[in-house]
Amino acid sequence: MTERLGPDQSAANEELTPAERLALMQTQHRTLDQKIIELQSRPWQNQLLVQRLKKEKLRLKESIERLKDAIIPDLNA
Repeated sequence: MTERLGPDQSAANEELTPAERLALMQTQHRTLDQKIIELQSRPWQNQLLVQRLKKEKLRLKESIERLKDAIIPDLNA
C-alpha cells in the first residue's frame, strides 16, 4: 500500500514532478530570505554566514528560473 506523503515528508527515492520541485525551491528561497533578514537585524551579525546564505539564495533563484523556463514554453518560439 503506497501513501502519498506531503512535501516535507517525501521519500528520498520518490520522484517529484517539476511543479512540486518548483514549489519546494520557492519555499526554500523564501525561507532563506527570512533567515537573511533575521541575521541582518542582529547588532552583531555574522557577515560570512549572511554572504553564504545570499549566494545560496541566488543559486536557488537561478534554478527556479531555469525550471520555470522548462515548464512554461517560450511564446516567441
